[in-house]
Amino acid sequence: MRLTFLGTGTSFGVPQIGCTCAVCGSSDPRDKRTRSGALVQVGGQNILIDTPPELRMQLIQCGIHRVDAVVYTHEHADHINGIDDLRIFSVSRGRALSCYGPAETLARLEQGFPYIFDENVRPFAGTSKPNLQLHALEPGGVVEIAGVPVLPLAFPHGHLRVFGYRFGPLAYITDVKSVGQAERAQLCGLQVLVLNALWWRQHPTHLSIEEAIETARAVGARRTFLTHLTHETGHAELADRLPAGLAPAYDGLTVEIAE
Repeated sequence: MRLTFLGTGTSFGVPQIGCTCAVCGSSDPRDKRTRSGALVQVGGQNILIDTPPELRMQLIQCGIHRVDAVVYTHEHADHINGIDDLRIFSVSRGRALSCYGPAETLARLEQGFPYIFDENVRPFAGTSKPNLQLHALEPGGVVEIAGVPVLPLAFPHGHLRVFGYRFGPLAYITDVKSVGQAERAQLCGLQVLVLNALWWRQHPTHLSIEEAIETARAVGARRTFLTHLTHETGHAELADRLPAGLAPAYDGLTVEIAE
């Protein structure tokens, strides 16, 4: 199994427009953070997590040529607005690409992108649009996605619920404020955990770095990677401050995981 971090930044990205801070001006490529998304490769299948706005460039940069399914975490723009970049995959497959997620997130996709999902909107002759098939998930039970067993779990994110996903020894959880006891029990035995960690100070809808560290310790994965990072924390500085077993992710990082 392989995890590739396509993007590791927040909705503003890093560098942030108009900012002259040290991180935004950094020459360390690990401080260049596009909006958060990832790819899980397992059993010969490529499962994409979210469609951030920079998806096309992220996939090209990471050498990804095929996507077999998409799982969505939630409906915020930085996690869905690259949806049109899925068009190449349905065109090259010659059939629909399956997309999964919370029912309310899929409803938002249908409302926000009617040119894709309204059957009465047909592409002009000689043109194309993404051909996507939506599948609503419920948290807490394993489902097969592209032939891969996946466990969706629900977490709070302000007024929304966000889905995290467990793929056997790997779990990817982003944009959450907390991980409850019931969900921690379903995350036992992980080799790799991915958690959002906005910054050191508190935030009303996201884990802070300190909260992410506490959550990682409670879950007990062998390795934890922090994502959804801001320009308040440079990669090198954050890596030095984190305890053993935790590390900041960066765009393009690949992690090999024994199944």
